Amino acid sequence: MTTTRRTLLKGAAGTGLVAAMPPFATAQSAPSRASVLRCVMHADLASLDPIATTASITQMHGALIHDTLFAHDEAGVAQPQMVAEHKASADGLSHDFTLRPGQKFHDGSAVTAKDVVASVKRWGARDGAGQHLFKNVAEVTAKGDNAFAMKLAKPYPALLDWLGKSSPSICYVMREKDALSDPTRPITEAIGSGPYTFNRTETRTGSQYVYDRNAGYAPRSEAASGFAGGKKANFARIVFQNMPDEQTAISALLAGEIDFIEKASPELRGQLTGNPRVRTEVLNRTGQIGWLRMNCLQAPFNNVKARQAMLHLIDQAAVMQATFGDPKAFRGCASLFGCGTTMENDANTAWFKGGQNIARATALFKEAGYAGQPVVIMQQTTSPVLSNASLLIAQWLRQAGVNAQLVPLDWAGIVARRANKGGVADGGWSIFLTWASGSAFNNPITLAGHAATGDKGWFGWPEDAKHEQLRDAWVSAPSLDARKKIARDLQDNAWNFVPHVYLGQWFDSAAMRSDIKGVIGLPDIVPFWNVSRG
Repeated sequence: MTTTRRTLLKGAAGTGLVAAMPPFATAQSAPSRASVLRCVMHADLASLDPIATTASITQMHGALIHDTLFAHDEAGVAQPQMVAEHKASADGLSHDFTLRPGQKFHDGSAVTAKDVVASVKRWGARDGAGQHLFKNVAEVTAKGDNAFAMKLAKPYPALLDWLGKSSPSICYVMREKDALSDPTRPITEAIGSGPYTFNRTETRTGSQYVYDRNAGYAPRSEAASGFAGGKKANFARIVFQNMPDEQTAISALLAGEIDFIEKASPELRGQLTGNPRVRTEVLNRTGQIGWLRMNCLQAPFNNVKARQAMLHLIDQAAVMQATFGDPKAFRGCASLFGCGTTMENDANTAWFKGGQNIARATALFKEAGYAGQPVVIMQQTTSPVLSNASLLIAQWLRQAGVNAQLVPLDWAGIVARRANKGGVADGGWSIFLTWASGSAFNNPITLAGHAATGDKGWFGWPEDAKHEQLRDAWVSAPSLDARKKIARDLQDNAWNFVPHVYLGQWFDSAAMRSDIKGVIGLPDIVPFWNVSRG
């Protein structure tokens, strides 16, 4: 049965998230209703570690409790955040950083250079852009409590851009003892130095996640701009509140029981039209792109022919129509770099222009030596668009002679299972679906899924040496035009070895009470500093 658009994210009760945390509670009186911002987000908070997972909900959790060394302003320029001063040598190989004085973690301990060094290294081991950067890093060292240095093997123009990006995974600074942990194993601590603290006492796993204003946080003096500037915590408390379905959330918004819905579906937005108490706003004008990742380590998708078959199998218009209905709310997209982005191009897209071709997909699966083994699709039940897409893909695979099997899971279940590199008989998987901001696809380095580094890379683990050489060339390119040319080469090669497949591009609107002001529109996350009621 097709998942309706009214199905929203059900809680992951029983994940043990809060139970696994060490006892650290926030002791304070309950704030007034007017000083609490209640938000219904797109997913349950399955992990507290924004380095171990690229999940957007965890990145937004991180934005509340952590801080970053640099941050992009609304013009996309990296600005100092936790850093007070940065100096680079004339040859671009030595970089010295001084931290802003007086920064403290929520447990009262001082933020030191040792914390920064450990955090940057952990991020660099996990994040796609960080991994690429660290191929050129000779060393990162603390220089006393308040300064650190980075020495490069060769100049890396994107250094500050990567340290300040707001796309997953963000380079958040953690305590050294947390950052020294294995980056593939999520930490259960939630102690940062950011504008809000995580309130374990009031948090209920699968139901609500509570953040209280950090009275000890000193924001920068600059005005908030993009991900940069002063992070002013205007609300005493922010609550991420799960709701069983979207209609319930819409009704709660209209009644004033909640203040903000991150994603309001086109089907239900009509209930808000003309109501002066509420408004809608597109915060991410690059939209979202759904994408399909295949386990490239296991049959059948360890054979490139099977991955090529998926290009011909997917009908993006049908996938989008199944959830959004209104053609104005979505579009097809064949560019590796997303559509409406700087790097968008049409290299090697004949497969898309020719439309869905089940016969061609069938032939390619045969060329891959497909022998009837189960192809397990992890069906994300907590996302209507991805759930519906899974149903369609299973149907199309069966038409192509593939033994497709759906395994319904909520997002927390998918996050847990997608790390399994084994075969389906060992609890592994063949296909999982997710989505990311359209802007994230524009950069072949910062999006983890653009890497083709095999089992060292992001879930799915494609590997292609030429792709990696072209990514290196893109970073070092001297001009925008040069990068665009290399982007065409990257795309031409990528649609031959097929690291992933797109499902379509759609445009979400947030819904909020009319008195909610100052919501900053970023492509990848919603930061809740600067937001006020007025």
